[in-house]
Amino acid sequence: MTEENITLTRSVSWKQGMFIALGVPLLILPSLGDVSSLVWGCCIFVWTVSVLQGFVQNLAYGEMVTVFPNATGLPGCAQAVFKSDKKVDGIDKGKLLGAFSAWCYWFAWCPVVVIFSMMIGDYLMQMFDLGFDGWMAVGFYFVVGVVIVALMLLLGIRGLEGGATVGTILALVSLIPIVVILIGALAKGMFDFNVITSEWTRPGFSWSPEDVVLILGCFALGQWSACAWETAAVYGPEYKDPGRDVPKALFGCGIICLIMYFFVSTVVYGSLGYEAITEAGTATLKPIAEFVFGDMGSYIALFFLIVAMILIIQTGFLGSSRSLNSIAEEGNLPAWFCKKNSRGMPVNAMIFVSVFNLVLLLILEASSWVYGLSTTSMTILTASAIGYCLANGIALAAYVKTKRDPRFSGLERPFKAPRGWTGVIAVMSCIQFFVWLPSLIYWSYYLSSDGGADTGITAYIAIVIAAIILLAYVPIWLAVQKKNAA
Repeated sequence: MTEENITLTRSVSWKQGMFIALGVPLLILPSLGDVSSLVWGCCIFVWTVSVLQGFVQNLAYGEMVTVFPNATGLPGCAQAVFKSDKKVDGIDKGKLLGAFSAWCYWFAWCPVVVIFSMMIGDYLMQMFDLGFDGWMAVGFYFVVGVVIVALMLLLGIRGLEGGATVGTILALVSLIPIVVILIGALAKGMFDFNVITSEWTRPGFSWSPEDVVLILGCFALGQWSACAWETAAVYGPEYKDPGRDVPKALFGCGIICLIMYFFVSTVVYGSLGYEAITEAGTATLKPIAEFVFGDMGSYIALFFLIVAMILIIQTGFLGSSRSLNSIAEEGNLPAWFCKKNSRGMPVNAMIFVSVFNLVLLLILEASSWVYGLSTTSMTILTASAIGYCLANGIALAAYVKTKRDPRFSGLERPFKAPRGWTGVIAVMSCIQFFVWLPSLIYWSYYLSSDGGADTGITAYIAIVIAAIILLAYVPIWLAVQKKNAA
């Protein structure tokens, strides 16, 4: 998630930066079921390689954030790079690219609130066998969302976002429940490696062009969570010794995430297999918790898992609110988003994030339970992943520009990526735009249309949501620029 680097205060140790990323593995949960249901046991390979992709990208991000110590993470860096002194009618149109990247990055992480709120609702529905449907189900999920958003507002407005030390503690707390549940599956003999080997790919898989595109789409979706340990890189300017601490934190984070993503995907699939994962839906860990701890014990384990989800929601809520605030302070959103309370918290941005997520939740649940569309938390996650592809592609291009543009090439770089990394990142930027993005769009269509059998609105709903939210920013930005130029 985005961390705001307002000043270059050397106060964060590399160990704090490393441990902050321990909350990242929980982000695998929303998409674990859908990816597994599409590529079966091969999901283990997908998740593992996605983390390795993070090594490539995050080394570049680690360098870039130390070049711009006053920028607000990756969105701030992109906005700082894509500026020019040329104005047409008082508007610097070069700012649009960086601003759009920041908006895409905000949309990539803001829906963490609605995604995990819906997942908490799913777990509660299954844990207590509530059986709600229709408007009763919509009301239930909406109440869950309101309670969670109200809690986030209460904590956020009071300035309880914490620093690196608090982030470290929260990350550890969020990781413990999933580790305990999965170790229990190994100890109780639920895990069977033969399930993985016998179900490595789904029946009929033939490495056809369609199959290859679907796997590539899984990689595009997987990076939404598996590359999120960019948090360690974003803290770059705040490390006590960036030149030494950034690589230590990055490699420490990367190794931990690599182990965890391999561990989680392997144990979950080897314990459940395709049919049980499909039946569990987004509540993937519920059948494992029940097997390991029994009915009563599973309630306790799942309770702590829900607490962990709330901590992840808080990270997304605060990070996305601060991102909106930073975009506004760059003059790329209305000044209304700049307002902060006496504790320095962006209250208006928090209100917007709260309303935005509640509206999304209401739309998704109503369209699913009342109108019969196949909309789930995966729908908005896929839309968010489209935004993440665009944000990453532009941010990676920004890194290349800092190396080649004379305005930036001479700036101090406390941490430097390996020699030749500029070319590697240029390729990765192209992959985001021309491989991951189209593959993810087709992946979304294929999964939503039941393999192409249903070509109604459900097949395109995630794509439509992403297009509407992302493209809506362009007229907003133009209106803000014209007002600022007046």
